[in-house]
Amino acid sequence: MAIGIFDSGLGGMTVFDAVQQHMPDLDIIYLGDHKHAPYGVRDADDIYRCTTQAVQILFDQGCDLVILACNTASAVALRRMQEHWLPTDKRVLGVFVPMIEALTERQWGDNSPPTQVAVQHVALFATPATVSSRAFQRELAFRAIGVDVEAQACGGVVDAIEDGDFILADALVQSHVDALHRKMPHPQAAILGCTHYPLMHDAFQKALGPRVKIFSQANLVAESLQDYLQRHPDKRGTQVKGKLLTTGDPVKVSQRATQFLKRPLTFESA
Repeated sequence: MAIGIFDSGLGGMTVFDAVQQHMPDLDIIYLGDHKHAPYGVRDADDIYRCTTQAVQILFDQGCDLVILACNTASAVALRRMQEHWLPTDKRVLGVFVPMIEALTERQWGDNSPPTQVAVQHVALFATPATVSSRAFQRELAFRAIGVDVEAQACGGVVDAIEDGDFILADALVQSHVDALHRKMPHPQAAILGCTHYPLMHDAFQKALGPRVKIFSQANLVAESLQDYLQRHPDKRGTQVKGKLLTTGDPVKVSQRATQFLKRPLTFESA
């Protein structure tokens, strides 16, 4: 049985890798929409169109549950999909929920009034589209009060990672952290609000300093998915083998993915 994991590019492979480590027997169909990447500079309607088309491919492959391992899609398209597009027998989950749970130390089903939490000053690093959506701040406000969130749109970082140019990515991370520090000199925690960014975790930590706690999504999402499937075993999908799909050049994408995760990975055309 397989679940689907979707991202606009290779960033979602960080989630794919973490899910495999937590649930090695789970078949995963991964789809990277490399043809249309990056999503973070597109407008809301374009992101919605690309996301629904990609998720439909995974549904057609036999997945009943799809993880949007893309913060931009989760921030911009997910709610609209759930309200107007999603078939009643399918589920699509985003990547914000596990992050909010970890930051506020409360379960998603807890609908009690917002409370004060230990972390008061949070830096959010994300794509321009995720930042402009204010989805993270909106969801956080339902559960916590008194948290100052300073968002930094990290233009260029996803492109550099997708191109395998980690020297440029490192320089861009330092530049974006410097810009964040001019607005919030002493953040207590940092949210890496893009699934590409865990690949640059060490660069963010170095630029932010050792005292700043970094929340990175891959393991949080994997743990949340494991809990969800224990409660909803029917969402494991039909009896299909896992595979790696791309809307881009499978040879090039396979090379990049192998470089990222440091093990042989082979993509097929979607």
